[in-house]
Amino acid sequence: MTTREDSLAQAQKALQAGEFERGLSLVEPLLERDAADGEALYMAAVAARYLGRYEDARRLLAALHAAMPEYGRAWQEAGHLARAERDDTAARSAFQRATRFNPALEASWRALADLEQAMGHVAEAQAARAQADRIAALPRELVAVTHHLHEGRLLRAEEICRHFLRSHPRNVEGMRLLAQIGIKLGILDDAEFLLESATSFEPDNIQVRLDYIDALRRRQKFTQAREQAEALHARDPENPLFQSHLAIESMQTGDYDRAFALFDAILAKLPNDPATLTSKGHALKTTGAQDDAVVSYRAAIAAKPDHGDAWYALANLKTYRFDDVEIARMQERAERPDLAFMDRVHLSFALGKALEDEGAYAESFAQYERGNDLKRAQTRYSAETMSAELARQRETCTAELFANKAGAGHDAPDPIFILGLPRAGSTLLEQILASHSQIDGTLELPNILALAHRLRGRKAGQSRYPGILHDLSGEQLAAFGAKFIEDTRVHRSGAPFFIDKMPNNFRHIGLIQLILPNARIIDARRAPMDCCFSGFKQLFAEGQEFTYGLTEVGRYYADYVDLMAHWDSVLPGKVLRVQHEDVLDDLEGQTRRMLDYLELPFEQACLDFHQTRRAVRTASSEQVRQPINRSGQDAWKPYAPWLGPLREALGETG
Repeated sequence: MTTREDSLAQAQKALQAGEFERGLSLVEPLLERDAADGEALYMAAVAARYLGRYEDARRLLAALHAAMPEYGRAWQEAGHLARAERDDTAARSAFQRATRFNPALEASWRALADLEQAMGHVAEAQAARAQADRIAALPRELVAVTHHLHEGRLLRAEEICRHFLRSHPRNVEGMRLLAQIGIKLGILDDAEFLLESATSFEPDNIQVRLDYIDALRRRQKFTQAREQAEALHARDPENPLFQSHLAIESMQTGDYDRAFALFDAILAKLPNDPATLTSKGHALKTTGAQDDAVVSYRAAIAAKPDHGDAWYALANLKTYRFDDVEIARMQERAERPDLAFMDRVHLSFALGKALEDEGAYAESFAQYERGNDLKRAQTRYSAETMSAELARQRETCTAELFANKAGAGHDAPDPIFILGLPRAGSTLLEQILASHSQIDGTLELPNILALAHRLRGRKAGQSRYPGILHDLSGEQLAAFGAKFIEDTRVHRSGAPFFIDKMPNNFRHIGLIQLILPNARIIDARRAPMDCCFSGFKQLFAEGQEFTYGLTEVGRYYADYVDLMAHWDSVLPGKVLRVQHEDVLDDLEGQTRRMLDYLELPFEQACLDFHQTRRAVRTASSEQVRQPINRSGQDAWKPYAPWLGPLREALGETG
């Protein structure tokens, strides 16, 4: 029996040989079985174009863009089709997208150079030709790595890149690509090391410097990231790109005055730059200047009416109400076929919020569903894989494990982990506790997740974690705990205790217990339908892929409840569960309960949390600057007719 892989391989050979009818006939049966088969759609579109069946090619490409919205080769093929139809404007736009989604597409760069030249854009043509020449000069292994990296085949990309670097250990582009793979896999410490080494080999390589800044920021090494941004800025203080990076790193280190000065310097040169106006809006929002943030977001939209990031930023304030004119403008933009992928996603979520506020729940749900469907196609999240991962925690982290490791780990009592699911009220709990004089609020720190990634090992398809926890010595566990305390010190302001509010840490309570046995853990829990639907309505900056589907988020919530019940069983009394609805009913009682658990005295400032002035970087930033309210309670009920998959996935948990 011919497999899918055999059919695709035969079709590819047919296309390479110019046998386009045969190639098309080989992939058509695959599309009958799966109309969203990306590889089959791509080959069928290529064959249709060469056969002159342009309408069929357009239809196939539209399906391919829907199935794989950021597949660079699909946009390259769209560019070839547009050129065949003598539509140079559409071709230029398609090739630009192709190179954005996969910068190793030499044919796209050369086509773009020709188009820019023909349009009289000399500088743009030269830049595109330089990129094409750069790719042509790269070792073929690194071109292959770049293709695999940008088409989602990370393990294959890593395999080729590591093999290449064994023979060329000082090749900077190879090191940079391996670091990019590491970032996508969450192995941030390796990425940082590779980029640090690459900058020492080629100090003037700007792209490596920019990637290094990105890696340091992801590791929340904000001081070092700012130092690197300062070094770039010193090279050319008037360069808007360098100014922008320094502004962002200044924000991360809490120097908002410097950030605003840099944003204003960029806007003095580029007064209508939508990205800078949006970034400035984010900074204003974080510092509590909501009215000024709205002005900045609106200016970004005025400069670029389809700038989805700014539209969604307004919606994400949670307190902003769109008027009828704004809603109509968003709806008109959202229907444009040439809208960029993330602009479409942002506008879908923004329209969902705008129509929800209008009480148009059917239309609102359709927009939320559209945005989630787009994101889910992009992330390729697997609920089965996540369920299996959480089941391994239950199987591995037994009462016997903790009994055998009793007395191990680092004895610091400083950390307070607030964890659970996003949109469960954790930001409110953090704001309450961070208002206490003895507790620093920090961020959603990545350190525990990064340690878990390192413990998994590097063998493809085989994870040593969490099983390796049984094999770690007391000294190793203590060293991991001490490193956590040391690495997170940069986020603290001198209080004896500090909060790590990374919600996903609930998956790793066993690891936390082993390395930091005196840490306190608070499980922020919210009624399942409210929590899950709130997550479904939220577009997260990164991560939290489980929220982009009703079935997926419901199943994740049920798995979370099961795992938390396991932690309660094997670590009785370790975790304090705080129900969001109980906080709404009795703020003082639940605040005293948390402080008693933390063995801290009551302070009135905790009840006046909305008056606490601190930067808040989560989606709830504006909500926690207001007194306690019930605006989000039972928000799912108007959407009940469409939430059947969520209720089914929650099962008894719901």
